[in-house]
Formats: sequence, structure tokens, C-alpha cells
Amino acid sequence: MKPSVILYKALPDDLTQRLETYFNLVQVKDLSPQTVSQNADAFAHAEGMLGSSQTVNRELLEKMPALRAASTVSVGYNNYDVPALTERGIVLMHTPTVLTETVADTLMTLVLTTARRAVDVAQRVKRGEWRSGITPDWFGVDVHHKTMGIVGMGRIGMALAQRANLGFGMPILYHARSRHQEAEARFNARHCSLDTLLAESDFVCLVLPLTDETHHLISAPQLAKMKASAILINGGRGPVVDEKALIAALQAGQIHGAGLDVFEQEPLPVDSPLLEMSNVVALPHIGSATFETRYNMAACAVDNLIAALTGKVEQNCVNPQVLKS
Repeated sequence: MKPSVILYKALPDDLTQRLETYFNLVQVKDLSPQTVSQNADAFAHAEGMLGSSQTVNRELLEKMPALRAASTVSVGYNNYDVPALTERGIVLMHTPTVLTETVADTLMTLVLTTARRAVDVAQRVKRGEWRSGITPDWFGVDVHHKTMGIVGMGRIGMALAQRANLGFGMPILYHARSRHQEAEARFNARHCSLDTLLAESDFVCLVLPLTDETHHLISAPQLAKMKASAILINGGRGPVVDEKALIAALQAGQIHGAGLDVFEQEPLPVDSPLLEMSNVVALPHIGSATFETRYNMAACAVDNLIAALTGKVEQNCVNPQVLKS
């Protein structure tokens, strides 16, 4: 008999069919208490689950006693209670590799559009304000050969460093828990403290997961250490930045601008002061949002779940200690 799996995200037909080859699928719209209650028997017997952007906590896990594996269509997994999963021997799978290049593209887009004020000036053109030669109030700042500081030198940080250093001649500073010899060899990247990176970088790029240690890593004291001409780029997780402190720093002219793809509250509230600032580029968390990458993420998540429920996990496991127990 095939294992039962809860699917709580719409997938392309071919991927759904691939899952159905291995499992009995129960498709639901979300993991809300109402949905779980309406499908209580299916949740109680499910050995696997696959989806994204929903909370998987102890309360839900108590209703899923047969669960052996969870697969998220994302690289981030802060909406999963990993300790609770691990205590129950449940494998958590994610998709850390397939979105690397696309997210790095998005980060470089934020660097360029924020520095050159591309969004702001394009809107001015559409409003009919371009009626003669442009004046300095239309000017941006250069990107090439400016110093980029990368906080978090993982796969995405490396891909960003490649674009910045090899494509734009930018010196690379980086802050990470340990030295990254490949980054130093390929890009002449310099490992430094966070304080040094903030003080010397023209672009401070955050590529970090959300943990207890990284929550509000960038707040008022850190923003005060940045150059007045510097631009902050966040493409990791919104709460890594203290948004109130960032707004205050921007309003005071303490830093030059910000390019943001993630926020403390998503969607970004329509009354956020960030939306009123011409020196802020705000994107709707589109880091991996291309047709190709989203398909590849879903395909990876499907393969991950198949591997987890057939005992063939070789990669992409968040809590590999479960496999050893």
C-alpha cells in the first residue's frame, strides 16, 4: 500500500503525477485549523507532507502521529518547528541549491536599481516629468568598483560575490562564522568583523537565514556604523533587519538608501513609511520568483519527499541527525 501524503501547495501537473506514482495524495488548500479539522483522518494517517508558506508546529504535529517526512518548496524553513520535528523523528527536507543563481540575480538587481534610482526615475518619466535634460536630482551613484560587503557567505553569497567582483570590479568584504577559502581565492574577498564590514562597505548585502542569532542583527547601532553614502540590501529574511531602526536611519539621512526584497511583515503594510521613500526599492519577496526556478524548486521538493519516504536521502536534509537514529 502506498504511503499517504498531504499536499498543501498547487504543483504543475507532471509533478503531481510523479507524486501519485509513489503516494496516495490528499490535496488541501492550506494547513489552517479548519482545514486540518475537515480532513482529520487524512492528516492522522499521512506519512508525508509537501508545501510551503504554512506553519508546521507542535500543535499540528500532534494531529499527524504517522508523519515521517516533511518537504518544503523553499530554502528557508523558519515556519517549521525543527526541534519538534526532530524529537518525533520526522525528516525535514528543503531546496537550498536550485534557487542560488536566481536569488543572486535579484540581489544584484537591487544593488543596481537602488544605486541608479531606476524605479524612482522610471516613475518620474511615466508621470511626464522628463521634459528637458535631466538635472542632478535625477542622478544616482556608481556601482562599479565600489566595495560590497556580504553578510553570510553561503551559496547565494558566493554567487553574488561572483557577479559583483567579476562583473563590476567590486572589492568584496565578507562576514561569516568561518573563513571561506574559495571566496578569498576566486574573488580576493576579505574576511572581517561585522563592524569593519559596516564601516567600509558601500553596499551592505544581507544573505542570512533567520535564527535567534540573526534576528535584528542590523539595528540602530549597526546602521550608525555604516557610511552616510552606503546602501543596505536585504535579500535574506526580513527580521534580520530592525525595520523601525532602518526607517529612522533613512529618514534621518544616516544611510543613502535601501533595496529590500524581504520585510518583517509580509506583505508589506500599505502604510509603511518605506513606500513613501524615493531612495528605497521595495520588491514583493521575488528572490526566486521566475518560472524556471519555481518549477525547479517544486521538482526538487518532490524528489526530496520521495527520497525521504523511501530511505534514500543523500542531500537537502535540514535535520540529518534523524537519519542516524
